[in-house]
Amino acid sequence: MHTPPRTLAATLCALGLLAWALPALAADPVIRTSPGRPALMRDSTADADGKAAKKPLAKPTAEEDNDTIDALRERLARKLGAREAAERASEKPEPGVLRVVARSPVPATPAAATATAVSPGGAPEPGIHWTEPRRAAAAPAKPAAAPKKKAEHWSYHGEGGPEHWGAMKSEYALCSSGKRQSPIDIRDQISVQLDPVQFDYKATNFRVIDNGHTVQVNLSPGNSIEVMGRRYELQQFHFHRPSEERINGRQFDMVVHLVHKDLEGKLAVVAVLLDRGSAQPVVQQVWNNLPLEKGEELAARSTLDLNELLPADRGYFTYMGSLTTPPCSEGVLWMVMKNPVSIAPNQIDIFSRLYPMNARPVQASAGRMIKGSN
Repeated sequence: MHTPPRTLAATLCALGLLAWALPALAADPVIRTSPGRPALMRDSTADADGKAAKKPLAKPTAEEDNDTIDALRERLARKLGAREAAERASEKPEPGVLRVVARSPVPATPAAATATAVSPGGAPEPGIHWTEPRRAAAAPAKPAAAPKKKAEHWSYHGEGGPEHWGAMKSEYALCSSGKRQSPIDIRDQISVQLDPVQFDYKATNFRVIDNGHTVQVNLSPGNSIEVMGRRYELQQFHFHRPSEERINGRQFDMVVHLVHKDLEGKLAVVAVLLDRGSAQPVVQQVWNNLPLEKGEELAARSTLDLNELLPADRGYFTYMGSLTTPPCSEGVLWMVMKNPVSIAPNQIDIFSRLYPMNARPVQASAGRMIKGSN
């Protein structure tokens, strides 16, 4: 049973008052005894004058003294008991705290932590302890593995390399799932009499830009080709090292892709293979006008005649493929010149300093029809 500090103090005080009151009660004319026992009274008789004569009190016996003290103690105990019950009822238990009365200090156990209870005034209550279950220490959380960050821009190596292009953006899905992708290794072609490509190239103004993937040359309108009854306007040309196309497994030092578009938006690409040899004049004009910064387009003051970039023998291979860079759009008509054009070693080295390798690996031909001119 829990005894509040106020009740304990009141009990001690009452016992002191009882010790002090007993002698006075013994001398009082009326001594109250326990129920059923008559009070002790002074005897009085009338004297000769009609006045009551005082008689000495009869001395109480030891048994009567004991009965009187017992009666007082009983009344005091009942009063203190009622007060304790009221105080206990008024007390509110502290939420989440189990209070236990102990006559001796309770030793701590592995399952519980014990501490001395503190009264509302801040003083510890002697002989009273509280216990609460010990909470298991939370295991340290393991740091979550950082999600692998996708490359923001496509490239030719690492996280942005060709094997990841299809997963980088939904627009690039064909780079992984397409069935008519370029470049390819040209072999097992059918030799037929192909209509020659009609080149309508003339001297034109041009602008050079390093777009972060290659060196690209943008051209003024007026250059076109006609093939299989369709006319395509030349938009731009750019370079790859080494060549993306292969012929019977052979790869060349570089290749230049001339990109054309017809009125319906369909694309036709002419690929001119560049092989180590003598200097190439068109390539040199482009190198002479390289911009100093990537992304900066530099307009050349001279004009460019692309006929000097084409081989003398203009036989070609043709097949249906795709762009060789994201988004890898299919439905592109490819014409790969069978004969390469010479390029000087120092001209190759200049491009190599900018792009040591910017060629997409060859893709599966997947049973495509490949034609070659006789």
